[in-house]
Amino acid sequence: MSAGGASSAGGDADAADAADAAEAREEAATGTLEPPPAGTVERWAWDYVLTTDLAHKQHPPPLPQHWEEAPPPRRLNRPGRPEALQITARAPKSPGPEAIRVPLRRAQLVHTFLHHELQAAELMCWALLAFPDTPRAFRRGLLQIAGDELRHMGMYADYLATLGYRFGDFPVRDWFWQRVPSAASPAAFTATLGMGLEGGNLDHAARFAARFRAIGDEAGAAMQDQVCAEEIPHVHFAVHWFQRFMQQASPDTRSDGFDTWTAHLPPPLSPLVMRGEPLNREYRARAGFSEAFLDALAAWSPKAPGC
Repeated sequence: MSAGGASSAGGDADAADAADAAEAREEAATGTLEPPPAGTVERWAWDYVLTTDLAHKQHPPPLPQHWEEAPPPRRLNRPGRPEALQITARAPKSPGPEAIRVPLRRAQLVHTFLHHELQAAELMCWALLAFPDTPRAFRRGLLQIAGDELRHMGMYADYLATLGYRFGDFPVRDWFWQRVPSAASPAAFTATLGMGLEGGNLDHAARFAARFRAIGDEAGAAMQDQVCAEEIPHVHFAVHWFQRFMQQASPDTRSDGFDTWTAHLPPPLSPLVMRGEPLNREYRARAGFSEAFLDALAAWSPKAPGC
């Protein structure tokens, strides 16, 4: 065999190994689930969650018009991850107000925000597949929010580029994926991701907008202001549907109560990781939270062991 032939054979073997590895990853993510029919909204969501193509994650193809007839529940175990993304089990500590004066630290922070948006977009698609018996209006809303998350990803990617970085330059943690898919019902999903994590982002985005503005980064501050404002309808969507799901399941239960919400958070999640300091009461109220709910959220603290 010539040297060129040996090289070609080695390349073919590497390609085969890569294909086998990709197939194994998809099998781990899907289990025994069958993919939705091609050309359907459900298949679009399935492909988006599972793709390992970074370009697809950032710029998916146009959404189909057709919905699958009587789709079964499909709970995907994990997302596809492009090789460009280095997944870490432990996230780096968020930089403080002065640390973000350094462009590298600011880029690391925004890179984390971008990955949060990616996970949110994926999990909206995950919920569409996991809860096919929900009203189509709910599932359409999930797709609309996923589209907003994709746009936010683009905003963050553009900002990173101004600092000389791109998505994939820093390690990321799939923390949302480690928690949200344990939601057993649509009510638990909306309680966890929409009311909980996106609700918390109303606090965090406002705080980071102020921090960016304090160091003279008006572009970064305006970006955070926009993301924060656009989170309001996302959280409102979750509040609305959580209350609707609860009223359908338990008409006598107070659907807007703080205790009802916390009861739907899958362990070990608690309100502690779903609020920032300070609470953005104005935006949270506009998203549909009552004053009583916000007072309870602000006052909540973990119980001591044995209590």
